[in-house]
Amino acid sequence: MEEVQGRIVKALSGFYYVAAGEVLLECRARGKFRKTGESPLVGDRVTVLRESPEKGSVHSILPRKNSFVRPPVANLDLLVILASRSIPVTEPFLIDRMTAIALRQGVEPVICVNKADLASPEPLADVYRAAGFSVVCTSAETGEGIETLRSLIAGKTVAFTGNSGVGKSAILRRLCPGLEIQTGEVSEKLGRGRHTTRHVELYPIGGDTWVADTPGFASFDLELMDPIPKEALEDCFPEFRPFLGRCRFLDCSHRKEPDCAVLAAVAVGEIPASRHRSYLRLYEAALQLKPWETK
Repeated sequence: MEEVQGRIVKALSGFYYVAAGEVLLECRARGKFRKTGESPLVGDRVTVLRESPEKGSVHSILPRKNSFVRPPVANLDLLVILASRSIPVTEPFLIDRMTAIALRQGVEPVICVNKADLASPEPLADVYRAAGFSVVCTSAETGEGIETLRSLIAGKTVAFTGNSGVGKSAILRRLCPGLEIQTGEVSEKLGRGRHTTRHVELYPIGGDTWVADTPGFASFDLELMDPIPKEALEDCFPEFRPFLGRCRFLDCSHRKEPDCAVLAAVAVGEIPASRHRSYLRLYEAALQLKPWETK
């Protein structure tokens, strides 16, 4: 058998599809992964024992620079977080949770406010621009902002995420019209889309740019992700940084302590109140963690 290196671009029903040069190999994972409890992920660079021109087995996983539990994907450069101010309206906490998780993993978040043709994206976009994030406003319907988004992701491996119905698949089809991705209609009554994306898959769109169609925010169950310890949370909110070290107490949690520089910044609008509320929610979740869960 020949050993080759490649990248997992799709995982479905126990099979891993590995791009190795111009060939796509259908692979199973070797039994040793069951013993170690390690699972290959879409985005992993792997070695494959090639058993035939189109089949093989995943032999080893090369070192990762990051990995996520939901969606199961590894080695991301960017996490594009789609949101909307129209049906469905995205709750800011969902965005803030994802930006914190991305920054904790060393992945750059990009906020994409879609459906700009239906509602002005600026009130939401301004919050994240002020926090120091890259923000792009788009419309999958009209094409607004698509080229700006394309330039932001050029040459990167990117995961797209967002609550159901915000237009992930429609944006992907705008970026690469040849993609055969089904988009779900949004129920006006329920305010959410049908579950149309059932697996993670990387799609090449040219220029060594790969995008991943991923499950929606509903699949990002907080308890299934690597938890963020409370001590690390302040570093996951970039707009806190100018005020860190200026509180009365060195171990300030920025919740209710006197002479807290972060709270003072919230009070005068230098830090958006919605962002601080999200920080508090994540902090409360972190307080429930057992010591071994943060190691």
